[in-house]
Amino acid sequence: MAKGFGGMDLNSLMSQAKKMQKEIAKAQEEAAKEITEVSVGGGMVNVKSNGAGEIVDIKLSKDIVDPEDIETLEDLILSGVNEAIRKSKSAVEEKLAALTGGMNIPGMF
Repeated sequence: MAKGFGGMDLNSLMSQAKKMQKEIAKAQEEAAKEITEVSVGGGMVNVKSNGAGEIVDIKLSKDIVDPEDIETLEDLILSGVNEAIRKSKSAVEEKLAALTGGMNIPGMF
């Protein structure tokens, strides 16, 4: 019987690692389907993103559309998109941290 880290059976350690890998893959798949929504500009711009970091919807209030001030609209959209992606990424990281016990596994996030 091959002993591994801390005197543990190497086969047992590999089995546990494979189980954790499957659980993490399942959690990532589920998280990718979850939708996160943010609102910026006092509700003038609403952005939804999924756990895969994709923007799935953007809603603009008619009041924010001003042909004389496109820059404000652009800034609000950019802000909303960035915040939606940050919020989705954070939610995925929280779910995975629960599985990994907070371990920082390279390439995980």
